[in-house]
Amino acid sequence: MSVADNLARIHERIAGAARRAGRLPNGVTLMAVSKTFPPERIREAYQQGQRLFGENRVQEFAGKVTSLADLRGVDWHMIGHLQTNKANKAVEIFDAVDSVDSVQLAERLDATARNLGKKLIVLIEINVGGESAKSGLAPDGRELEELLLAAPGMESLEFRGLMTVPPFTDDPEGARPYFRKLRESRDVIAMRKLPGVGTDVLSMGMSHDFEVAVEEGSTCLRLGTAIFGDRTKA
Repeated sequence: MSVADNLARIHERIAGAARRAGRLPNGVTLMAVSKTFPPERIREAYQQGQRLFGENRVQEFAGKVTSLADLRGVDWHMIGHLQTNKANKAVEIFDAVDSVDSVQLAERLDATARNLGKKLIVLIEINVGGESAKSGLAPDGRELEELLLAAPGMESLEFRGLMTVPPFTDDPEGARPYFRKLRESRDVIAMRKLPGVGTDVLSMGMSHDFEVAVEEGSTCLRLGTAIFGDRTKA
């Protein structure tokens, strides 16, 4: 199927999942994860009205961004693990970093954004499954608390919410308890009304489990193969 057909079908499925959860479909934003796909495929999605894109690697996107500079109204998000030594370049080319997982990284992003006169949107990445191979902060850990308390001092960052990548299961239902856990963590943080910490965004749900994510409260879905197809054929 074409990118246009895929996007149309995805929006129908999002609307269905939202109805099942008693939500409005317009409360869910679709991010097209364009990692490994060439600029031409990104343009296909853009022509169908897609304006939010996610990339996993700074170096890869740096090689694309110039050829996409004519696209207007696009938000480029860094969604992969970001090493501190690549933070400066990330701030230059991205509008947001959705994978902040340490005070050190946040401080580097803040310093660079301040030097560039830029306000950078960020999400805090939570490792809901406690997987050692994945980045992200423990939902009840000391490091998360330190970041939440440090947020008000980082005036060039706008903390908007949380992001997670749950443990993979073939059955989408297997992700439900992890999505629920992130939502509950968000609710706890929101009740504290911490200065400088927004909680409007819950970024969770990918191509194989996004309907479950919508049912559990996701406000931003990150879909790649469902939109663009198999990456081996990109």
